[in-house]
Amino acid sequence: MARPGFWDEATQAQAVARELSELKDEVQVWQTASQRIYDAVELAALGDEELTAELTREVDLLTDSVDRLAFRTLLSGLHDKETAFLAIHAGAGGTEAQDWAQMLQRMFIRWAEAKGFKVEIIDYSAGDEAGLKSVLMQIAGEYAYGLLRSERGVHRLVRISPYDSSSRRHTSFAKVEVWPDVAATIEIEIDEKELRIDRFRASGAGGQHMQKNETAIRITHLSSGLVVSCQNQRSLNQNMEVAMGILKSQLFDIEQRKQEAEVAALKGEDVDAGWGSQIRSYVLHPYKMVKDHRTSYEVGNAQAVLDGRLDDFMEAYLKMQVGEGQ
Repeated sequence: MARPGFWDEATQAQAVARELSELKDEVQVWQTASQRIYDAVELAALGDEELTAELTREVDLLTDSVDRLAFRTLLSGLHDKETAFLAIHAGAGGTEAQDWAQMLQRMFIRWAEAKGFKVEIIDYSAGDEAGLKSVLMQIAGEYAYGLLRSERGVHRLVRISPYDSSSRRHTSFAKVEVWPDVAATIEIEIDEKELRIDRFRASGAGGQHMQKNETAIRITHLSSGLVVSCQNQRSLNQNMEVAMGILKSQLFDIEQRKQEAEVAALKGEDVDAGWGSQIRSYVLHPYKMVKDHRTSYEVGNAQAVLDGRLDDFMEAYLKMQVGEGQ
């Protein structure tokens, strides 16, 4: 940053300054923990029984702090700190599957709110009778993407259907997609000839500022087949800007995952991520259980999970990834 001419390229300079600030904050956290541990060891070395209670409290606090720092080391991916885009798509099955998609939306919103994260609904397509067909949300908070990437895949629900007059057991599927919001930090050139842009009226439960005129935007990237919609902003230009940012992030994520899949294939790993390969099952009948099929981690309190208690599943997934990488 001290190099002459550094600030001539304002955008690049701001990105470097932001990275420096983040690195300083990261180092400060570890230096503070290290100093507290050193001070506690010195306190213990005094052998003063009157300090036992104070030392015990500090050890408890340090244990909790070190545990949290240890968990953060699992979030070491290049974009783990970024804001996340999370999309949910109902599977086949009509109302039953659309209701399940909405249950998942509620689960992720509850999880995000408990973390103090900000949730914004970018696009929303309501179900025919209940639930939703699809929803796109932006979830902003520290390590939002690093945590939520564990949720990418097909989620399966088994329950007695509230929409079946015969009270039969149904199995429903919904697909969750997650990618980092990196549009502001990457350079991706998109040929305008590759885009088809449609305007339409905003509708549904997608945000308090939705307009009834044609301010919503749908962008189709012809070569990749990606379709991005945004309808929660006040104006056509704002929706266009958000949609283009999402499209850039998706294109970047697809390229990253393609490279990861190529490496995994060379290593002989199973890289199938198709619709039929569910990552997690939520069973509400005839017993209650949520099980992650990748890590084998499971809990019996299914309702707590549906209320947003996802951290243990995320941690198990991240630990599994670290184990696979060694």
